[in-house]
Amino acid sequence: MTEPNITDSHCHLDFPDFDGQHDEIIARAARAGVHRMVTICTRLRNEPQVRALAEAHPEVFYAAGTHPMSAAEEPMATVAELVALARHPKFVAIGETGLDYHYTADSAEVQKQSLRIHIQAAQETGLPLIIHARAADDDMARILTDGFRTRPYSCVMHCFSSSADLARAALDLGFYLSMSGIAAFPKSQDLRDIFAAAPLDRILVETDSPYLAPPPHRGRRNEPAYTAHTARRGAEIFGLDYAGFAAQTEANFERLFPKVVACRADS
Repeated sequence: MTEPNITDSHCHLDFPDFDGQHDEIIARAARAGVHRMVTICTRLRNEPQVRALAEAHPEVFYAAGTHPMSAAEEPMATVAELVALARHPKFVAIGETGLDYHYTADSAEVQKQSLRIHIQAAQETGLPLIIHARAADDDMARILTDGFRTRPYSCVMHCFSSSADLARAALDLGFYLSMSGIAAFPKSQDLRDIFAAAPLDRILVETDSPYLAPPPHRGRRNEPAYTAHTARRGAEIFGLDYAGFAAQTEANFERLFPKVVACRADS
């Protein structure tokens, strides 16, 4: 029986973990029902390699930005640079960007500057913003809200594993929460409760591969095919059958990433 279609809304296919294996990885994903994926460039100097992956594979789309943990090491992105990259037909989002004070709190001010630049690029292009948030909930909620009040934009809180307060702040702005393998970990009941309280039409699924593989693959390299394991747990969280949950997350993804739909229509 054919698996329902789902989308891995966030992976890192350019990472060395996947070198020379892209055809096999995409084929395994397809067998699991993962019919498309968004691969994320986290350092703008690597954008050409990430773009090439999207150009080589019809199932792959891409986004680019400066990851907050790299913000102090990389040249500061400019709005013009991000807007120029966004002209590519398979470039579908800005980021990932955000704030991470868990390991890199010493670069907090640089991270905030970078985040504001990425917000402006999302506002200029109309593309969704992809946010990484860890141990920075208050600053994150304030900066996202201030930017939205200046000029509305769309956004996904990728690999959401922060507080219920940050979830509410994001949802109040009309943003989306993306469910990663963390939501399927046995000790993640508090996180599952946050997702269960969120509107179903604001939920995405992702791997963040090669990281955070869900059970039964936890502790091993993650890959887009494993989105299906997280999505099955998501169906349980929302009391749906798998096909129903898959269809809803597909509709959510296409609402947030309309450029993916437009690209498919043009191909």
